[in-house]
Amino acid sequence: MSENKLRILVVTQYFWPENMRINDLVRDFSDNGHEVTVLTGWPNYPEGAVFSEYKTNPEGFKSYFGARIVRVPLVSRGKRSIRLMLNYLSFFFSASTIGAAKLRNEKFDAVFVYAVSPIMAAIPAVVIGRMKKAPVYVWVLDLWPETLRAVGVLRNPTLLAMVGSVVSWIYNRADYLLLQSEGFSSSVKQYCTKEISPERLVYFPSWAEDEFSGCPEKSSSLLERDDSTFTVVFAGNLGDAQDLPAVLDAAESLKHSASVRWVIVGDGRMSKWLGEQVESRGLQNVLLLGRHPLSAMPEIFACADALLVSLKTNDVFEKTVPGKVQAYLASSKPILGMINGEAARIIEDSGCGYTCPSGDAQGLARITLKMATTDSVQREFMGQAGRSYYWSHFSKVTLLRRLEALFRAGTLRRDVK
Repeated sequence: MSENKLRILVVTQYFWPENMRINDLVRDFSDNGHEVTVLTGWPNYPEGAVFSEYKTNPEGFKSYFGARIVRVPLVSRGKRSIRLMLNYLSFFFSASTIGAAKLRNEKFDAVFVYAVSPIMAAIPAVVIGRMKKAPVYVWVLDLWPETLRAVGVLRNPTLLAMVGSVVSWIYNRADYLLLQSEGFSSSVKQYCTKEISPERLVYFPSWAEDEFSGCPEKSSSLLERDDSTFTVVFAGNLGDAQDLPAVLDAAESLKHSASVRWVIVGDGRMSKWLGEQVESRGLQNVLLLGRHPLSAMPEIFACADALLVSLKTNDVFEKTVPGKVQAYLASSKPILGMINGEAARIIEDSGCGYTCPSGDAQGLARITLKMATTDSVQREFMGQAGRSYYWSHFSKVTLLRRLEALFRAGTLRRDVK
């Protein structure tokens, strides 16, 4: 191996052609000359069924910008909680057995885990890391088991305690724990049975994908710009955590009193419910665009007057910063947040928009009217303030440079041992 090149294994249940931020990281490290291998599953997020293009041509999904992709079978997510749990369990089992076998002759300098739900995806990384004597870096993007309880997937105290034991096992065996939010620190520490040294617990936030760094045209084949109405765009996963009932309540309260249209872009477990509610409530001011590739998002955002982020009321969600916040900031658009905690703090500190408490539909209607009646020059100033805050706090170039330095530090520690 040359002095500068690193051999990196990325373990992630979700990867291209699924739209995930980990795609960005893999592409950039590969473009920078590092040897990257991705251990992942069959693409099926968020629809719940394995992508048809993958089933038709699996050979076409074995590499990504020079990175090699090793895929293992899993149970697709489906639309029910039991199917989702089987999806989680099947990936960690397949990756720990089939994946480890496929990689048995490989050597790595770092094993990096994209630890969105489920945290069990870190188990094969820990196993492989020990086999390869490579340091393991877990990017903690969700708090388990707290998130399971918060979204109602798991409520039984005994089962939650069992998941907590798994989390503790992972955290105590990882070499570095990278935290997407500063609010994660206390929650993560409680699962570490021994005191964790400061250099092993690293604040490492998300960034926006490159698509949001340019200046897109204010036109889209999916959404027509309409200067006669105030357009609010929500983009991303349509799940229980996003509190879409409260969003629709806000839209319904304004449908006769203000010229506001709500554009919802994405797919997920609440998609069917959302379509039924829009129709039954007669919400002609709500447009459902469905799921579209990441490349289409900048033009859709450019047609918006404000971008919406929402999460349910919960102490766990208060510590979380949804990844869309960084994309919104980078898009130079004002932000409306029906959200508490860290994400609300970022919106307020940056001066990029208005917030109301999670679950407060009337509060959302109020701040939407406030934004709609704010002078367009002031709204533009808000958008630019958000973009400036993004470059100061969430620049991808800076963050990935920090991560590479961590990889090299871990390699040095391993060699000293």
